[in-house]
Amino acid sequence: MKILGINGSPKGAKSQTLRLVKAALDGARKAGAEIELVDVCKLNIRYCIACGACYLKGTCIHDDDFHTLLEKMIASEGMIWGSPVYIDSVTAQLKTVIDRMADTIHCQLFLGKYGCAVSTSGSSGEKVVVEYLNRTFIKFGGSAVGGVGVAIGQDPHAIYAAEKKAHDLGKMLVEARRTKRHYPEQEAYRLMFRARFKYVLEAHKEEWASEYRYWKNAGWL
Repeated sequence: MKILGINGSPKGAKSQTLRLVKAALDGARKAGAEIELVDVCKLNIRYCIACGACYLKGTCIHDDDFHTLLEKMIASEGMIWGSPVYIDSVTAQLKTVIDRMADTIHCQLFLGKYGCAVSTSGSSGEKVVVEYLNRTFIKFGGSAVGGVGVAIGQDPHAIYAAEKKAHDLGKMLVEARRTKRHYPEQEAYRLMFRARFKYVLEAHKEEWASEYRYWKNAGWL
């Protein structure tokens, strides 16, 4: 089993979020998974310009590191997403990655994959970021198993307890994937999404030809 850790913090080795991502990866490793860490802040990933090429052709016009990162995501069975709080949201670097993944949402490319999220803040917002990352993972088609968020501005030592929780979260992620754990509310959301989005595809089947073919092949149309 391959678990991919995705760190969205630009602080490098000093990042507290990175500590949580690594702790979760270590838990996954001890549960028997093969692990890999990706620092998106070291990658060259350009902004989405909403050109629609991915809908039409199934490929992005940008020639950058996003393609390799997406291949790693698709090849994994599980993912750990991490970002500190930057004004009530994820970092710009991680948001740039997410904004390039509209095709992933439309085609539900994370079906069968399991994910979790970690976040750190100075005083607040870490739960909001964890919720956002997990909700995004579900929109990509995956199943979110939980998250760990910690505010460390007033209590720097809180990171230690959070690392333990992240370690346990990584182990839980592997177990959820191994047993193919069901999350009925998330599964209901995916069915609702397909029921709604098929009408969008049918209305745009020429300009969104690649996605239309994907859905036809998947038996969703």
